[in-house]
Amino acid sequence: MGDLGRLPVGIVGASGYGGVQLVRLLMDHPGVEVVYLGGESSAGKSFSDLYPHLGHRVNLAIEPIELEKIAERCQAVFLSLPNGLACQMAPTLLSKGCKVLDLSADYRFSNLETYTAWYATERSDEAVAATAVYGLPELYRDRIAEAQLVGCPGCYPTASLLAISPLLKQGLIVPETAIIDAKSGTSGGGRQAKTNLLLAEADNSLGAYGVARHRHTPEIEQICSDLAGHDITVQFTPHLIPMVRGLLSTVYATMRDPGLVREDLITIYTAFYRSSPFVKILSSGIYPQTKWACGTNICYIGIEVDPRTDRVIVISAIDNLVKGQAGQAVQCLNLMMGWEETLGLPQLAFYP
Repeated sequence: MGDLGRLPVGIVGASGYGGVQLVRLLMDHPGVEVVYLGGESSAGKSFSDLYPHLGHRVNLAIEPIELEKIAERCQAVFLSLPNGLACQMAPTLLSKGCKVLDLSADYRFSNLETYTAWYATERSDEAVAATAVYGLPELYRDRIAEAQLVGCPGCYPTASLLAISPLLKQGLIVPETAIIDAKSGTSGGGRQAKTNLLLAEADNSLGAYGVARHRHTPEIEQICSDLAGHDITVQFTPHLIPMVRGLLSTVYATMRDPGLVREDLITIYTAFYRSSPFVKILSSGIYPQTKWACGTNICYIGIEVDPRTDRVIVISAIDNLVKGQAGQAVQCLNLMMGWEETLGLPQLAFYP
């Protein structure tokens, strides 16, 4: 079962960007040993054939996805797969005693009808899905610690929810006025070849996509409704920006109490995230940049109040592949195992 005292873990879907980030983080994690890398199209290849720059550390081949064998060898399994596949695998792995962390959308929704409506995939795993916990540690730390199955959030919801959560939880805004305008680097689109992600297409250009119908909208609304205590809708618009890593989310909303000033909100946010080691609230007048978070599991948050419009403006920046994906999953594993939440997760950025 691997090194004595180290948790044997596996990654299904190891060849994608989420998978390689998990490999990078877990190879340096003192509590785990990566014993299995799985995939379909890349099965039989050495991992170093796919990512030669990791050949000096990773001496594993991509193996076929055989759930019984995975469960025999692994105590925790990360599923880094396209939507609609994890829900076919998680029930078997859970029944064999594995902890499962899903990086897709399959286990993010408390209501599977919502998932079916937005992802056009019928489900037969209602009982298993009902046990899943939404993997945003800053909001659901205690639940994650008790969970066997965690549905890790998307990158846009992570940045956006961390920006808006204190406002909703404390009743500081009129929820229906919330507008989320977010921009992500091209790595958020995955490693498969797509015309819109070609350098010639994406470089020197900025554009919105999924306007009024992006799949992360119901995910954001679900958690916002939970925080507000009633159903709410939000306006969410994502944009593709010509860089590889990074995600910036800007949230606008009308204040209930126009008498609150910027310093009041900074105090409220600092208190709200006082037990969250990966959320950094910036000083007055400082607004985050994506480069500050590059390669880290940190979310930087800057806050402003516009007294002319009685609106609050909250800006958050993350690395979409780390806090927005693989790092968040490792953070959840740390909680599930009762380890220090920051274990094995980088807090210093690649810079410049």
